[in-house]
Formats: sequence, structure tokens, C-alpha cells
Amino acid sequence: MYAVLVTGGKQYRVMKGETLRVELLDAEAGKDVTFDNILMLGDSDGVKLGDALKGVSVSAKIVGHGRADKVRIIKFRRRKHHMKRQGHRQHYTEIEITGINL
Repeated sequence: MYAVLVTGGKQYRVMKGETLRVELLDAEAGKDVTFDNILMLGDSDGVKLGDALKGVSVSAKIVGHGRADKVRIIKFRRRKHHMKRQGHRQHYTEIEITGINL
């Protein structure tokens, strides 16, 4: 069984036991979180969408927080003596899916 959930403006396909990195959540490591915004649910019977998903949620446990690898940005204009460098490290929360609640 799998579910497609929305968090941080992104969609994730998750199954029980998976670990994944999502946008930073405001909770401590070790706490349990519940995601209620479920778009799709799939199992051996088929796929469920829309109103059939009322009351479905995904529960997860927060493993930890961190920062991703640095992404380097460079803006360069040839023959103009112009070069601008910038870097960015995105914050993330690593979660482990503990169950899909019907």
C-alpha cells in the first residue's frame, strides 16, 4: 500500500517503513507527526482518489533535522567583467513513515 501526500508544497509517494527528507517541519526529533493532506491511495484493489480519501492520514516519526549539500549559483556575463557567486543550503527534516491510517 502506498499514498501520495503533500507537505512543504511538494508531493511525495510514500510506503510504510520508508525514510525521506521533506521541507523543514516545526517539531523536535523523536516526535510523531500526522499528514492529513493525502491526494491518492493505492493498494492491491486499485487506486482511490478524491472523496474516497476522507479520514485517511499518514503517520510518521521525525528522525532528525539537517541541511542539504551546498548548491552553487554563478551569474556570469562574458566580456563585461561581471561575475557573481552565491551558495545555498536548504534545511530539511528526515522522517520515517510508520503507517497509513484508513
